[in-house]
Amino acid sequence: MKISMLKSVLKFTMKKLLWGLYLLLILILSGCQSFGLDYFGFSGEALFSDDFSQPSSGWRRDSDEHGSADYVDGYYQIAVNDAEYQVWSSPNLIFADAVIEVDAIKAAGNDNNLYGITCRMQHSQNFYAFLVSADGYYGIYKHQENKFQLLGQNGMSPSEAISQGNAVNHLRADCVGNTLTFYVNGQKVAETQDDQFTNGDIGLIAGALSAPGVVIQFDNFAVFKP
Repeated sequence: MKISMLKSVLKFTMKKLLWGLYLLLILILSGCQSFGLDYFGFSGEALFSDDFSQPSSGWRRDSDEHGSADYVDGYYQIAVNDAEYQVWSSPNLIFADAVIEVDAIKAAGNDNNLYGITCRMQHSQNFYAFLVSADGYYGIYKHQENKFQLLGQNGMSPSEAISQGNAVNHLRADCVGNTLTFYVNGQKVAETQDDQFTNGDIGLIAGALSAPGVVIQFDNFAVFKP
């Protein structure tokens, strides 16, 4: 009798446990689904998105003595091994006008660094770059003929919108017509105009300045139609 009752109790307990796990799984999955593109600050038509959970999603995967770019633990990670050096990557997708968003965090290295979004990349060399540093500075750059030129500013400017150190920053770059607009954590920090590049690839970039060993991790990348 006691054995029979014990079996019944165990059976009932297992059913409750399995049902609880099932409900938990449903909640987790629904949470993942609702995260989707609703997470982003821009609500236009989505043209491309990537959470970097699949290493086959099309981004560059390589490394050399200067740095690396690859999928790591559900992030897209760019590591820069040399001082005064930059590494960038793209998924080989061409857009003219686009709104681009991503989460980025400094995973290692000196706060005196650069990281952010690129747009209208021409032949993997000429592009616009929307950059912040882990010590709280921002700027919009044009990269042409192997040189970076700051647009609309005499130097990178500080902003309280930027979370410093090893904190996540949500970056948004609007490349629309000849107007380039930069948002950090939902706050507009810069806007400028340039007519040089009208379309091209989009991507991510990280750089070391005075000290090598910078590692930046990116997540929740999305491109929207303006």
